[in-house]
Amino acid sequence: MLWFRMELPCWCFLLLCCLQPLSAHSDFFTSIGQMTDLLYTEKDLVTSLKDYIRAEENKLEQVKRWADKLDSLTATATQDPEGYLGHPVNAFKLMKRLNTEWGDLESLVLRDTTDGFISNLTLQRQHFPTDEDQTGAAKALLRLQDTYRLDANTISTGNLPGVKHKSHMTAEDCYELGKIAYSEVDYYHTELWMAQALKQLDQGEESTLDKVAVLDYLSYAIYQQGEIERALEYTKRLLELDPEHQRANGNLKYFEFQLEKQKKAAEEEAQKQKERGKRETPEKKKKKPKRVSDHLIPERKKYERLCRGEGIRMTPRRQSRLFCRYYDNSRNPRYVLAPVKQQDEWDRPYIVRYLDIISDKEIEKVKQLAKPRLRRATVHDPQTGKLTTAQYRVSKSAWLTAYEDPMIEKINQRIEDLTGLEMDTAEELQVANYGVGGQYEPHFDFGRKDEPDAFKELGTGNRVATWLFYMSDVTAGGATVFPDVGAAVWPQKGTAVFWYNLFASGEGDYSTRHAACPVLVGNKWVSNKWIHERGQEWRRPCGLNETE
Repeated sequence: MLWFRMELPCWCFLLLCCLQPLSAHSDFFTSIGQMTDLLYTEKDLVTSLKDYIRAEENKLEQVKRWADKLDSLTATATQDPEGYLGHPVNAFKLMKRLNTEWGDLESLVLRDTTDGFISNLTLQRQHFPTDEDQTGAAKALLRLQDTYRLDANTISTGNLPGVKHKSHMTAEDCYELGKIAYSEVDYYHTELWMAQALKQLDQGEESTLDKVAVLDYLSYAIYQQGEIERALEYTKRLLELDPEHQRANGNLKYFEFQLEKQKKAAEEEAQKQKERGKRETPEKKKKKPKRVSDHLIPERKKYERLCRGEGIRMTPRRQSRLFCRYYDNSRNPRYVLAPVKQQDEWDRPYIVRYLDIISDKEIEKVKQLAKPRLRRATVHDPQTGKLTTAQYRVSKSAWLTAYEDPMIEKINQRIEDLTGLEMDTAEELQVANYGVGGQYEPHFDFGRKDEPDAFKELGTGNRVATWLFYMSDVTAGGATVFPDVGAAVWPQKGTAVFWYNLFASGEGDYSTRHAACPVLVGNKWVSNKWIHERGQEWRRPCGLNETE
């Protein structure tokens, strides 16, 4: 943390303050008495000048340490960029460094003679992350914390499953994360991260962070959650460090008043009950707590449980009916001699996985074509039928057409051969890369009855089926889950999963509601093909029953 970035202007201010009397008064030579004052002024100036020189030397030493640290860090990070950024803490700290700390460094050296560096930094800063990026990375850490039930200390120490590049968070990092949560009126996470910052300071971590500021945020966040007694404890601790803290002194009186008020109310209630002669009924036999039916659990909870690998609802009997096989799709000429490996992932809805279905060479080519045009992923707005960005979809995507490269045409043909469905009316191949904590919350791929214009612009009917390539392994997280049926499908590089979104009757299969879990550690690349109804009339004839 470049804590002394404001020292240069401060020392300049001191010099100017000392010089002000010289400009404010004239004819000093006419009074020795006044002239003697100038000697003391000059002595103060020399002292200030020496302090300024020491600050400059300290500044240069700090810049050197910063450069050495970043030299080592970037050398390690650039050896495996995707692996390094696959750790969400590394991604957050990168956002924080480029958005905040490099700006601090710029302010620090702005008056230096290093014009080349300043020009280059100023030029490059237009491409740096913004406040929105830093906030987004911070929110991703909070989202991962909730989804995977991680405590703040686990994230701060970097002890995430399968990490290659372990990274610690400083007390300042924790404090900044808490401040971002506070700005979002998220007092729960404000408390967690301010408490973690305080813990690290109490353990002796070297930091310029002021405990008073941490305690101020912490006590208020706890108060906002209704825990006045704990808020009072932290307020008292704050006042031990800064007895004159105006807001804390005010809060102390308010919290004590509220606690006394609560105590009186409790005593009055107890007295009323006593006067009514209320007595506790004989203790009844304790009943076993009723098991909460799974359909009563909120979807968000189901989604998060599945992301953690919990709550998967596959009975042994149903599991025994899932098989693997060599598959040629009714003796398709391309696969008669070399059938593909296919395995059942789920029975209802029926989800199959194809193994070794896309090669490393093809994956790299697809990524190479997609990277220059990756943009924030969009979703269909049910009201307008148009594409728009959404907070619940955190990824970037690109669309690849068959005429751009023969390999894309080859991949499209492969999907057609194995599904037996027409690709001419399908959407282009969509390539997606999930960023830090990247996710896509529960959604349907098909348009519902209340969204009659969902795909009207395409003119190809509803999305009948989804084909999803996994183009990378993911160290932790990143599963595709189906909350309504308790299914989870984990990424496996080189494989693809396929399911129908519509029954043969054309009715939507609501059990296909699915989500992409946040990526905890690693880098997730996928590509998908949304196949539409038009052109499937003879390839997948209509069924007579609604759910057939």
